[in-house]
Amino acid sequence: MFKKYNIIVVGAGHAGCEAAAAAANLGSSVLLITMNMGVIAQMSCNPAIGGVAKGQIVREIDAMGGYTGIIADKSTIQFRMLNKSKGPAMWSPRSQNDRMRFAEEWRLTLESLPNLDMWQDTVKEIIVEGGKAKGVITSLGIRIESDAVVLTNGTFLNGIIHIGEKKIGGGRTAEKAATGLTEQLVSLGFESGRMKTGTPPRIDGRSLNYSVMEEQWGDENPGRFSYTNVGVPSEQRCCWITYTNDKVHDVLKTGFDRSPMFTGRIKGLGPRYCPSIEDKINRFAERDRHQIFVEPEGFKTVEIYVNGFSTSLPEDVQLKALQLIPGFENAKMYRPGYAIEYDFFPPMQLDLTLETQRIKHLFFAGQINGTTGYEEAAAQGFVAGVNAHQRITDQHELLLKRSESYIGVLIDDLVTKGTEEPYRMFTSRAEHRLLLRQDNADVRLTPLAYKLGLVSEERLDLVNKKIRNADLLVSYMREHSVSTDQMNPVLLELGSSELAQKTRLFSVLSRPQVNILDLAKASVEFSTFLNTFDADTIEQAEIKVKYDSYFEKEMEIVNKMKKMEDKEINPDFDYKSLSSLSIEAREKLLKVKPRTLGQASRISGVSPSDISVLMVHMS
Repeated sequence: MFKKYNIIVVGAGHAGCEAAAAAANLGSSVLLITMNMGVIAQMSCNPAIGGVAKGQIVREIDAMGGYTGIIADKSTIQFRMLNKSKGPAMWSPRSQNDRMRFAEEWRLTLESLPNLDMWQDTVKEIIVEGGKAKGVITSLGIRIESDAVVLTNGTFLNGIIHIGEKKIGGGRTAEKAATGLTEQLVSLGFESGRMKTGTPPRIDGRSLNYSVMEEQWGDENPGRFSYTNVGVPSEQRCCWITYTNDKVHDVLKTGFDRSPMFTGRIKGLGPRYCPSIEDKINRFAERDRHQIFVEPEGFKTVEIYVNGFSTSLPEDVQLKALQLIPGFENAKMYRPGYAIEYDFFPPMQLDLTLETQRIKHLFFAGQINGTTGYEEAAAQGFVAGVNAHQRITDQHELLLKRSESYIGVLIDDLVTKGTEEPYRMFTSRAEHRLLLRQDNADVRLTPLAYKLGLVSEERLDLVNKKIRNADLLVSYMREHSVSTDQMNPVLLELGSSELAQKTRLFSVLSRPQVNILDLAKASVEFSTFLNTFDADTIEQAEIKVKYDSYFEKEMEIVNKMKKMEDKEINPDFDYKSLSSLSIEAREKLLKVKPRTLGQASRISGVSPSDISVLMVHMS
């Protein structure tokens, strides 16, 4: 019935969609198998993309030819650049999205790819022959062969939904769980574990009183995720903020004796940085209120996502507590919040390409690796899809370094350190975050993507033009000066000390109070020159000027570490023969099988003295 495919992708969530699209765009014949074609790229939790560090990941995916940024831009109902009051390393794009349009745009995109087929079914078994993944067997008993398999099962592996004392088998509300795969992989020697995540109730927006809530509008001049010319939203929807109170907390506490979290029915660990409302009031008992974000699910629907109220308490307790929140007095619930417990596979069993160490040509991406979040999943899916294609065609693999992308940090953290709780990306996880900004993801990654055949020459030309123009603008500011008569009136308005003499534009812009438009106010000549550049180029040039010395110091650190990062370790290296290594180091090194000395140095339990032993032996 089916031809043999180059790559089979199992699961059509955010990881699966990016994996299938990337492999297909590189030329592989791809089959994307999903349990329900009606919910491809479903935003199972909040209807939003991006945020702190996550927004940087989306821009990186886009810079390399992925689709999450484009789909987000096409379905945006509100856009905000977070942390603009902080330095540019912290600026993070975030969009509120139309949930139905987001899924529709993804499906239409996938249907437009000539190398991609789709099939609605459940995968029960991986075909493994000679230590390699050779295809899948579905619940219909169909055997479909391939050269590689990418698993992106999300929360569906033996998923159990918890609402109070009720326990329902399922991978998402009203969708059945996937069984059989975990058991097969464990029988093949893989280690598995359990994790938990949750979602809040959904509310009929017509039943809310928005007049008592705080309005939260998007940016006046909204931006976008994609470096392509997708466009920005012509209109935006408002979101709102309200708060819980002591009465809400008291009602929630009445359900604690029926909470699956507190009675021990949930064994898996949940995300530390996105706790349920019952967990919040239990862990932070000193707080008399918690913030609630009231977010529309789309332009036309009245459904509301209650961000900050994730819960698995009984549905009657949920509604009673909700109706005590200001603005929610007459709230009608569409569906209750719930927790979901599911299988994952600790990611130290993977290579940096996301190929499993135990079975060749088998790749894992997304929540199966212990992560949480659409953006983290999409990034892994993209990398797994690319590397599955590169692996079966014997081409150079995609290995992103910590110093060049958040995606590199994400994958290195997972593979090298593992995770015992749902992993979420933060800017603090990236030691070189000043270099890994959302504004320069194209500069960092598009040239690499072009070499792999992921982006067009036209996109590369646009990036090179951006680099040239930013450098040209910086050079102009280094070479041209502004007089005291021109600049001092502007500086006085800004509360900055006056110039004593004619000064280079570069030096004036280095002041924290001064931005590049202030220079344009002072100098007509500079203003005329500035108007020849687009907004992205101007932003790049200003950041380069203001953080010039910091970039130099950061690059010195990167270059010092480069020797260790470039020092490759043979995957068959015999750590057991090195008696000078600690016992723990030998165990960890054998388990992780680090690619480089740099990766080895980040393994928990491997000390600096162990690294010294390796360096001496390798030299």
